[in-house]
Amino acid sequence: MLQELQAEISETETGRAGLEVKCVRADLSQKEGVEETVRVAKETHPGSIDHLLLVNNAASLGDVSRFAVSFTDPREVDAYLSLNVSSALSLTAGVLSVFPRRVGLQRCIVNISSLCAQQPFRSWVLYCTGKAARDMMFRVLAEEEPDLRVLNYAPGPLDTDMQAEARCLTGDPELRQSYSSMHSQGKLLSCTQSSLKLTGVLLQDSYQSGAHLDYYDL
Repeated sequence: MLQELQAEISETETGRAGLEVKCVRADLSQKEGVEETVRVAKETHPGSIDHLLLVNNAASLGDVSRFAVSFTDPREVDAYLSLNVSSALSLTAGVLSVFPRRVGLQRCIVNISSLCAQQPFRSWVLYCTGKAARDMMFRVLAEEEPDLRVLNYAPGPLDTDMQAEARCLTGDPELRQSYSSMHSQGKLLSCTQSSLKLTGVLLQDSYQSGAHLDYYDL
């Protein structure tokens, strides 16, 4: 899919004007995957770039068929948090080290968040925990790096493979029915709808750095 997008962009006016797109295949739950991604970022000639936008979207749903009291193996929890929390911090830190603060460089970090970062969802303990931790992580980053623009963006319920997985596997029957109803009633958002709203927020650039903004609040 990324290779298809790369080819599509190369055929646009921007692509023909010299926009370079690089695809990196990496397991971000592993140290080597984070390091490889940062290494490729270094190849972009950081000194010639005047605007950095990093979107942290890599994440997984986790096992939503079970409830909190069933997660007795810390290795299972650690594996989930490695991809969904640790890698986001390490990757962001690595990219920011490649693009340090300097005059003329605008830097923006977006964390793809969720309503689950702020509200508990039964049988979604891993997902809610990961999203809440990431939100706080990026709020701290905004406090520590006042020149950065940091946004936690909750994109709304998207019509994706992950949503289909949630409709089938969610352990809590009320939550599972809620997602099924949203799907059958056509209330899920397309990725294009949500990403366009995010683009508008970033272009307007009037949000408080570190804020959590939801699709439906904009």
